[in-house]
Amino acid sequence: MADPASYRPAPGSVPDSPGVYRFRDDHNRVIYVGKAKSLRSRLGSYFQDIAALHPRTQTMVRTAAAVDWTVVGTEVEALQLEYSWIKEFDPRFNVRYRDDKSYPWLAVTLDEEYPRAQVMRGTKRKGVKYFGPYAHAWAIRETLDALLRVFPMRTCSAGVFKRAGQVGRPCLLGYIGKCSAPCVDRVSAEEHRAITEDFIDFMSGQTQKFVRRLEKDMREASEAQEYERAARLRDDIGALNRAMEKQAVVLGDGTDADVVAFAQDELEAAVQVFYVRGGRVRGQRGWVVDKVEDIGTGGLVEQFLTQAYLDAGTADSEVPKEVLVPELPEDADVVTELLELSRGGKVALRVPQRGDKRALLETVERNAKESFTRHKLRRSSDLTARALALQELQDTLGLDQAPLRIECFDVSNLQGSDIVASMVVFEDGLARKSEYRRFAIKNAGQDDVSSIREVITRRFRRYLEERIDLAEVEIDLAEDGEIGHGVGSPIDTGSPIDAATGKPRKFAYPPQLVVVDGGPPQVAAAAAAMAELGIDDVSLCGLAKRLEEVWLPEQVDPVILPRTSEALYLLQRVRDEAHRFAITYHRQRRSKGMVDSVLDDVPGLGEMRRKALLRKFGSVKRLRAATVEEIAEVPGFGRRTAEAVHAALSAAGPDQPGVDPATGEIVESEDTAGIGVAGSGPEL
Repeated sequence: MADPASYRPAPGSVPDSPGVYRFRDDHNRVIYVGKAKSLRSRLGSYFQDIAALHPRTQTMVRTAAAVDWTVVGTEVEALQLEYSWIKEFDPRFNVRYRDDKSYPWLAVTLDEEYPRAQVMRGTKRKGVKYFGPYAHAWAIRETLDALLRVFPMRTCSAGVFKRAGQVGRPCLLGYIGKCSAPCVDRVSAEEHRAITEDFIDFMSGQTQKFVRRLEKDMREASEAQEYERAARLRDDIGALNRAMEKQAVVLGDGTDADVVAFAQDELEAAVQVFYVRGGRVRGQRGWVVDKVEDIGTGGLVEQFLTQAYLDAGTADSEVPKEVLVPELPEDADVVTELLELSRGGKVALRVPQRGDKRALLETVERNAKESFTRHKLRRSSDLTARALALQELQDTLGLDQAPLRIECFDVSNLQGSDIVASMVVFEDGLARKSEYRRFAIKNAGQDDVSSIREVITRRFRRYLEERIDLAEVEIDLAEDGEIGHGVGSPIDTGSPIDAATGKPRKFAYPPQLVVVDGGPPQVAAAAAAMAELGIDDVSLCGLAKRLEEVWLPEQVDPVILPRTSEALYLLQRVRDEAHRFAITYHRQRRSKGMVDSVLDDVPGLGEMRRKALLRKFGSVKRLRAATVEEIAEVPGFGRRTAEAVHAALSAAGPDQPGVDPATGEIVESEDTAGIGVAGSGPEL
């Protein structure tokens, strides 16, 4: 680890003005981003007595090898730039209030002729009304099930809706009274939209007018001796009451607000958010994050607000009229101005002192404390196990330091065809999926050993090329006097983001340990590839499947780890993840090849349309089972083309190499058998 004094900026070189700064490690990777009212004062605090720093701040400044900064005009600009850099560089030491979990929303598609109520995740769409977020999709379905008998609006997909119209018969929901069946013209488009608007009004908090209306209709039906209709209305009132019980009124003024609370200790913090719309709690979310610096509740509030509400385009980033917090941040006016810019209107950021809002904040605080307690009980063993696994690997393999970054490579093929390989990355014992990579082996007919050698060569050749490119750019700019601020500070072009493409450099960060799936032949091939490229500062091992023994280069006997070893568990997780990722990619290519071979003779069916078919159906089996109408729904397909595709698939039949005649699934060899969860990562 570096000594912070080795890259400390020269006295007087740091400006006394607002700005954003970046700490980088010895591979030019941004590891921490921060903002400051005064860059001089803030950066100076990192280079004081290191023993006085927060424990994680100590680790950060020792890991860093350089620091640079950018001066901005206002504190609002500093907050915006800090957020954009955190999103761009994903620094390992920054607090992140976003995870990879997509929370479900109850969405109503007002942009369609016949609006549909459905569960929706991900990016926010124009013309769609959102309610939530909910913790679970089943909670949305329970709510819909209770309300559809009162507001019988459409919930079916476009395909089901279209087929019902073609056959002139509604689905089951239409028969049991939970859909007004606009597909068969039981109601007009205007009548169905009126039902939809009533549903939206109810979900927006206007509940009592519907209950009173149903009670009046029930009394009139009873007086008219229409007892069956009165009984149905009574059940409808009960359904509304049950739905309202799950969404009790918490704010009597019917306001829209987000209520945020924290529970924390010296190293970690838990945050809980209740989303209140129309005075009712519509959903909640929670995170637990590591604290890098010694900041209080006000600092956590500022970090959360700037990250949670600045990701435009996602449904959960909508800024409400009011945000209730336990403590105002130091720059409350600046944060409020930023939220108002994001919302396009007034935002009230306040600490409630009494009444319903104070009681609700105390409820959210209790939830945060409960979540934090559960996290501590669960995480204590996880942290200990990961630290122990890394230490055991260092000791067993004789490494100079614990392998904080591990890369594992695996090869997958089917009888020598469609050979692919995967690279997965684990940092600090946890999977870092954004850095996974996949390879299509260029030389067909190779065995696993040759494929491993090719993949290792390609991976480290790219690393060397990118390192040389960065060094040349730094030399050129140094000669021109254009190096950035600060001692040892790298230039922007030397970041993991390629300035030419705007995309992350794929191999700019080397591992401490490379793991290959296999025994002595695979390890020898990987070692030879690394030796040819002059890579001598990366350790290597192989994990064989049969007895789970660990093989090291140029050693006759394997290393046998105890079956209860945390190091072995970690290696197995890394190897299994590489295996899963390789199989996923192999299946994608295999499925694509099968589609291409079957559809070669279909006139007018080019590459783009074949890709559209795969995106829609996902596999040959599903495509083969699709009807002409379903194929015609794919963008770019008409009825005639869909019929040609359907005929080609029917004529080909399932009896072809690599396909099980009974199921239509791809038959796997021993090399490709395993789980097949969808993965991600660019093809290289």
